[in-house]
Amino acid sequence: MNEPQQTRRPGAAERDAAARAALAPLAADERPAALIVAIVVAVVLAAAVLVGALTVPNLHARGGSLPAAIFLTGVFLLLARGMYAKRYWAVLGFEALIAFQVIVSSLALVVAATILAAAVCLVMILFGGWLFYKLIRVMGRIQVTDALAAGGSPDR
Repeated sequence: MNEPQQTRRPGAAERDAAARAALAPLAADERPAALIVAIVVAVVLAAAVLVGALTVPNLHARGGSLPAAIFLTGVFLLLARGMYAKRYWAVLGFEALIAFQVIVSSLALVVAATILAAAVCLVMILFGGWLFYKLIRVMGRIQVTDALAAGGSPDR
């Protein structure tokens, strides 16, 4: 009687180690396309917030303030600089903002009053989701690069 041979599924730690081993560290001057897109988006958002705050008449009556706009502009520029320097914390922080944007856009899609508003929300959800997904691999490669630079192994 032949019993089928059972294969053991790899555990979570083994899958993590295999995934880390498959990641190539970033070269000194390498910036993946998703990282460049994220940097450009952060700089454009910083400029848009500042220009909007400076050009909207009676900003305070609309619920905004110039100091808050300057602070938000600084946050976006700090994230852009950190991502350009390939810092894990900057990519993680930008991904948190992307996740928030996707959630808010999803909620706005529910109450969209026009087809144009719904289309804008859908585009923001799709672009944000795409960028979030692409930046996950970039974060892994940054971790591998940092681990190798610190003299450790990429498996941790």
